[in-house]
Amino acid sequence: MNQPRPAPRKKGQSKERQVDAPQLESLKQINLDAAGLDVGASEIYACVPEGRSVSSVRVFSSFTADLHALADWLSQCQIKTVAMESTGVYWIAIFQILEARGFEVYLVNAHYIKNVTGKKTDILDCQWIQQLLTYGLLHKSFRPDDATCVLRSLVRHRDMLLRYPC
Repeated sequence: MNQPRPAPRKKGQSKERQVDAPQLESLKQINLDAAGLDVGASEIYACVPEGRSVSSVRVFSSFTADLHALADWLSQCQIKTVAMESTGVYWIAIFQILEARGFEVYLVNAHYIKNVTGKKTDILDCQWIQQLLTYGLLHKSFRPDDATCVLRSLVRHRDMLLRYPC
């Protein structure tokens, strides 16, 4: 009935206790038609569920023709939802092309995805993003409508021109 009290904490000692994280295998898969992208300046690593293609991970270059090839491959793999990190500005063209092709695109804050221990590689990152999206563990970042994005771009460009010395 009376349980022993824990030893008193020393000053500055954390109050944290270790809690076992749930295993992804025990969670229910919500989105079976999900893909994950790891976006870089020159390469995009894409991961689709096993059995959808000969290889579940492919690498695409960042040129426009290659981005369309990526969208074609995702369509062939019967993907409906795609998640990617919002790092830098490299995601913008991919986001626009995929959204125009009818994919539901999740732009995810990189901070929420990076809590994975172990060696980080582009292949592991795209697989991790795909797995998190499959289990419904990712949430979209706010993205304004197209007209607002265009207006914001023009205002930023105008601001830069006004600050540029003549």
